[in-house]
Amino acid sequence: MNDPDKEHEGGRGRRETRKSEKDQSWISKIIKKRVCTTFIEDCLSNGVLCQCGGERETHGSIATRDYFGAAIVSQWDSSQHSSEYPTDAFGELEFAEAGRRHSHFLRLSCDTTPQMVYTLMTAHWGVPSPNLVVSVVGGEGCEKVKTWVREVLRQGLVRAAQSTGAWIVTGGLREGVSHCVGEAVRDHAAAASSLSQKKVIAVGVAPWGLVHNRQQLINTQGSFPARYYVQNTSRDSCCLDNNYQAFLLVDDGSVGRRGGEMVFRAKMEDYISHQRTGIWGSGSIDVPVLCMLISGDAAMLERVDLSLKKATPWLVLNGSGPAADLICELLDALSAGPMSPPSPQPEAEGSKSPSAELRDRARERVRRHFTAEADLEKLVDRALSIYQNRDLITVFHGEQESSDDFDTVLLKALVRASKRVSSDASEYTEELKLAVAWNRVDIAKSELFNGGIQWQMSRLLWDILGDVCEPFYYSPLKLDQSTSTRRALKHMKKLLLEECPYKEQRCLSPWASLFIWAVLQNRGEMAVYFWEMAGESVLSALAGCKILRELSKLESETETKLSMKELAQKFENLALDVFSECYQSSERRSFTLLIRKSPVWGGATCLQMATAADARLFFSHDGVQSLLSQIWWGDMERSTKVWKLVLTFFLPPLIYTNLITFREQEEEGKSEEVTHGRDTDSLDGGDATVFSLADIMQTEEDAEEYAALRAKLKGASNPKRPFILQRWREFWFAPVTSFLGNVLMYFLFLSLFAYILLVDFKPPPPHGPSTLEFVLYFWVFTMVCEEIRQTFFVGSNTIYQRMSLYIQDMWNKCDILAISLFALGMCCRMFPWSYEFGRAVFAVDYMVFTLRLIHIFAIHKQLGPKIIIVGNMMKDIFFFLFFLAVWLLAYGVANQALLYSYDPRPNWIFRRVFYRPYLHIFGQIPIHEMDADKLEEGIQCTNNATLIEAGAEPCMSTYANWLVVILLVIYLLVTNILLVNLLIAMFSHTFSKVQENSDIYWKFQRYKLILEYHSRPCLAPPFIIISHLHLFIKRRIRRIPSVKIKHFVLEIHGRQASKLNMWEAIQKENILSAQNKRGRESDSERLKRTSVKVDSVLKQMVKIQDHNRRLRMLETELEYCSSALSWMVDALSQSNLIKPTRPPPALRDLTPLSPTNCPMSDGE
Repeated sequence: MNDPDKEHEGGRGRRETRKSEKDQSWISKIIKKRVCTTFIEDCLSNGVLCQCGGERETHGSIATRDYFGAAIVSQWDSSQHSSEYPTDAFGELEFAEAGRRHSHFLRLSCDTTPQMVYTLMTAHWGVPSPNLVVSVVGGEGCEKVKTWVREVLRQGLVRAAQSTGAWIVTGGLREGVSHCVGEAVRDHAAAASSLSQKKVIAVGVAPWGLVHNRQQLINTQGSFPARYYVQNTSRDSCCLDNNYQAFLLVDDGSVGRRGGEMVFRAKMEDYISHQRTGIWGSGSIDVPVLCMLISGDAAMLERVDLSLKKATPWLVLNGSGPAADLICELLDALSAGPMSPPSPQPEAEGSKSPSAELRDRARERVRRHFTAEADLEKLVDRALSIYQNRDLITVFHGEQESSDDFDTVLLKALVRASKRVSSDASEYTEELKLAVAWNRVDIAKSELFNGGIQWQMSRLLWDILGDVCEPFYYSPLKLDQSTSTRRALKHMKKLLLEECPYKEQRCLSPWASLFIWAVLQNRGEMAVYFWEMAGESVLSALAGCKILRELSKLESETETKLSMKELAQKFENLALDVFSECYQSSERRSFTLLIRKSPVWGGATCLQMATAADARLFFSHDGVQSLLSQIWWGDMERSTKVWKLVLTFFLPPLIYTNLITFREQEEEGKSEEVTHGRDTDSLDGGDATVFSLADIMQTEEDAEEYAALRAKLKGASNPKRPFILQRWREFWFAPVTSFLGNVLMYFLFLSLFAYILLVDFKPPPPHGPSTLEFVLYFWVFTMVCEEIRQTFFVGSNTIYQRMSLYIQDMWNKCDILAISLFALGMCCRMFPWSYEFGRAVFAVDYMVFTLRLIHIFAIHKQLGPKIIIVGNMMKDIFFFLFFLAVWLLAYGVANQALLYSYDPRPNWIFRRVFYRPYLHIFGQIPIHEMDADKLEEGIQCTNNATLIEAGAEPCMSTYANWLVVILLVIYLLVTNILLVNLLIAMFSHTFSKVQENSDIYWKFQRYKLILEYHSRPCLAPPFIIISHLHLFIKRRIRRIPSVKIKHFVLEIHGRQASKLNMWEAIQKENILSAQNKRGRESDSERLKRTSVKVDSVLKQMVKIQDHNRRLRMLETELEYCSSALSWMVDALSQSNLIKPTRPPPALRDLTPLSPTNCPMSDGE
């Protein structure tokens, strides 16, 4: 019985097959194959086979012979003795019992143009364009692959190529290196994520005449698919490997011969190396191509030389086989000799012939590796030609180096090849991409960013980052700051379809952009390196800390989350170290650094970024706290006593006495001189940190601005305020005075609120409210005005962002709750029916207003950390209440059910289920109502359900009363001993944890409080309404800018900003050099250097052993020559052919003279 689903799938498969046939039917009209048409007899086959490997019957003609019967043509040539015909083998390949998707294959002539084949693969077969091509040659046939070579292919090559989306080109057969590469690609593809967009493509380029069972592939109409059977016979080594995605079967007309694909493969590699990366070649750089030589025979030298002449870099595995070992020996031996010629450029190749001595040394090494080769001089020429292009060759010592270092060697090979061709940075972009993909910061430092390459950073950002950051660049995309993310993305996609202007613009902060990219990718080493290269070190480190901590909140994997948190803490430590060095160098410059507005980071300052990043350790630094203290006290000395402030607050004329000490101001003449004659190029002039109004006046631009402002206001040119007005502003505009005023007035507000609530709470209108209650209403109204000002008129962000920032603060939420309850109570108390409810709301609201005092005392050094401890303990209480609620519910329901069989009163059920068990924890246990033996006599109760429903007291059930006592004991044991002690332990842990860092927590909270009261008006509620009206007239009507805001945000431009950045960079370099010095002196670095030295000694020992082996071989040869000569002398002396004219020479003692038997000089 047929399955309808199977029939449907079969029909769909047939439709897809017909579509594939139609799409690729043109291949046979364009792609050709080669067939040998002239029989050239192979003398070793007794006339049965042609030199192409085919039988006589398959040839259409036979080479002509002379009159003596010998063939005129004695050497078979593919171009002359074979002809091209339309290909008859192409399509898709299905390996029987392989259980995998189809592979593409094509039989093509060796003279086919690579452009046609590459277009077919990428455009019609759907093979992704490569970002890197590694062509593995050698190691073919039945030669056994060494174990370490297998590890290099599996752990080194395939793993490195997988991260970039590379093509690995091999022979594609189930033999030698090709089979190892196929298995490695299969295993890595199985382990890789299915969503990975960068996969390794294995491409097999094999000679058509060598493929076993190739008749299964022949179909003039194309095979979709062709089933390919792999039999376990002795010829299986020449079968196609089922782990390859595409096969190019190169046909030169031969059968069973190797090497027919070499020329086409070299041309294919050269063509790909001139193609652009990206989809349809949309990238900005050429595809890097690297050839990798493993072992190889004598014919492989021709293949290497052919690619080197086309400037293709090679990576040679030393110790893998004859050809690879010969090339490595040539590079070592000939380069060490004094007669090695300079490496010529490819254009000048052949212009200078090697010396005779160099040729002799090359001949000696060729003879040692290929003793059976007849044409030795030809191999010597190939070897010398390879040596002349030695700059393109990189050697990997597989037996001495780990396979984990293979990506480093591969990347260095590409960089060296690019440096040989050009010093233009565009030649290295793909290498930089590889360094980024493999997270190899050491390569980026040593090879790419070492100063030898002139990078065009805007182009570099485009190549590496692409368009992913474009929604954040509002100006190039003509977006408004208030544009939503969704609209920005839609606008970006629309622009990407057109000519995007951002591509042509220059990035003003390329290193910062690269730093952001590395941080978002969570690449720690690269992020640190880009941070070292970028400017504004402190702010950049804090920004990285902020980004990573926000990303860690979104990350679900624990390991990645921990790595992000560790990297964020590392950047916070870096920011702290650099700022500490800056603070030790110059206090005032470091203050300027903290409040400078950065154009790179969206106008943020170090303090703002540290607050956003929750960098508490950074805020605990003495330099940051010193700045905050300067701002907190304003122009007053920080040593001023609090009682003096309170006394002056109530007696303002004391401001003009010596009760409070103010910082000395510069004289008027000196101020004028500094204002108009200061050297604007001086860095000290740029670090005049704004702590007060007088300090703001010290910069030239502000002096001009405020001079013009005063002239406009007063009609006078003298910018100096009178002493009375100046001292008045210095006292009342200080944040500490504003704080003190708010505290005192808040206590007065609470006192008034309590008095009204307890004594003067009048009935609803017309009998109330009282006059004092209306004063209270007005007082709360001024508070509401201040909260509105903080929400909508503080900061430069959008209204939505300001509201979000306002809501995020816990104490602002408390203010909203208190004001909302007050408004609700005020409305309810105006009506008789809701009067009592309004009074109750007022009572609860008074508690909320009183708890608001906790925030005020956060500024105190001893109380501040305790407040933080209480806040953290509140979180512990919620966990405790969860466990307690479980036991309360379990015990309360069971106790109620056992004591009272029927009691439908809801209020009593709630009391006995929740309220009474809760009181048991504190010792209030009504034993006479629970124990049957303790029941009081005379209690009026009933078991009548009707009376109980009417409100009568139900009688207690005595059945199973013993169980009630047991449950009570268990409940008290768990709650009073287990849960309460658990809560105490949690409190102790929280206290010890916070107490250790109490100073850090307090200093962080202190900044927030100082910032809040710095932005507040000088007057406290209810008089703050006067300040609000004054600010409204000043900001909205007269358009006078704020002066006070520059205490925390300072804008510097031009040479002052550049010199400040330079000074910061110098301090960063001092820190990095000190860290590097400590790192070099660490035990791990010493062990690493010792390991490098030991490796060097081992390499020297290997060379010494090789020299000893050669010397022993030379001694053996000399001994043989000496014996042969002795035999010849004896034979000649005994014969009568030659009569000696003198006696034979005597053997001299050739023992080297030792210092003890050397002849003494000076007549001794």
